[in-house]
Amino acid sequence: MEQYEPDRLSPAQVAAMRRSFRNGRAALSRRSLLRASAGGALAVGGLGALSGCGIPAAGQTQGGVSAEDHSAKEKTIDFSNWTEYMDVDDSGKHHPTLDAFTKRSGISVKYTEDINDNVEFFGKIKPQLAAGQDTGRDLIVVTDWLAARLIRFGWVQKLNASNLPHAYANLSAQFRSPDWDPGRAYSYPWQGISTVVAFNKKALNGIEVKSVSDLLDNPKLKGRVGFLSEMRDSMGMTLLDMGKDPEKFTDDDFDAAIARLQKAVDKGQIRRFTGNDYTSDLTKGDLAACVAWAGDIVQLKADSPDVDFIIPDSGYLTSTDNMLIPNKARHKTNAERLMDFYYEPGPAAQLAAYINYVCPVDGVKDELAKIDKSAADNPLILPDKAMAAKSHAFRSLTQKEETAYEEKFAKLTGA
Repeated sequence: MEQYEPDRLSPAQVAAMRRSFRNGRAALSRRSLLRASAGGALAVGGLGALSGCGIPAAGQTQGGVSAEDHSAKEKTIDFSNWTEYMDVDDSGKHHPTLDAFTKRSGISVKYTEDINDNVEFFGKIKPQLAAGQDTGRDLIVVTDWLAARLIRFGWVQKLNASNLPHAYANLSAQFRSPDWDPGRAYSYPWQGISTVVAFNKKALNGIEVKSVSDLLDNPKLKGRVGFLSEMRDSMGMTLLDMGKDPEKFTDDDFDAAIARLQKAVDKGQIRRFTGNDYTSDLTKGDLAACVAWAGDIVQLKADSPDVDFIIPDSGYLTSTDNMLIPNKARHKTNAERLMDFYYEPGPAAQLAAYINYVCPVDGVKDELAKIDKSAADNPLILPDKAMAAKSHAFRSLTQKEETAYEEKFAKLTGA
């Protein structure tokens, strides 16, 4: 296991985190486009602590440290997740799938929506994990790059496969073996997040968009193109368009992709780099086409018939939010049982119908069709084999690479 070393964020990384707070994927609630109100305000108080020195080296721990498992005697789970990332009934007070799990298992779930941003949440749990202490959480959901970091530091527990029969059998092939957790020894996906090319048909007015190259090179789209302010999404899609694999690219490949985007910025082709706020521009037609998150497009299409998407022949980028069990968690077996529950087709379909992200569970189509046939037929929720084959992940980065890449991307975007 890689030992923990105190992190000092570079200015570019701090800027990237501020972008995420301000308008990134964390900035809007998961269902805000279908609801009248947006998600809760984000606390940015952790910025100062995260940009300074980390935990002293004396606080290091070795990997995969478990506490005594109290699952047999304590029928409970402490589960931390992102806001608006769980099904809710019409009253807004109950989570039907969690209630079904409790009714079946007798295990109560203390469900807390206390994850607004990966870096902010890392700041919350880092002191306890580095000191070898219980975080007070049995199950957490974080995005793949942070999951990779927690695994490298040895701060999450290896899973007991015997408690995860449905997860093992039903995990979609495209998510089975990321480079940061081969064979899913420490994590299972909660949901997938696809990055695609979206457009407004009315704003295009007959202009054909089939690739990222069309966004960057078609003069008829000058000033009406958007890219995302998240480095991995925009750079991953550009690398794919250039015939490079985001899972294997080199420094030279990254620099070439930066230069390609810089050329488009210099000639005014790209209107701006955005977070979730591209959704209003796309709906209004101020953006004719953009790099976008599929979860947003599923929701926009429901209300805006002019909005649609394409999957470029070169492929698209997929990341994951992942369930992990922190070191010293008191209820490991209970947490594994809950993880496995969400890999049964019924609960997985209920969750997918509500939140509209990429379902990582095979065999849910029939169950989802009973709830929402349009969702079951939507490749942005249930990718077919052809679409799944075009999916690519952005490879894990070292701390040195992440610092260098974020600095270059920040210079490109003017952040």
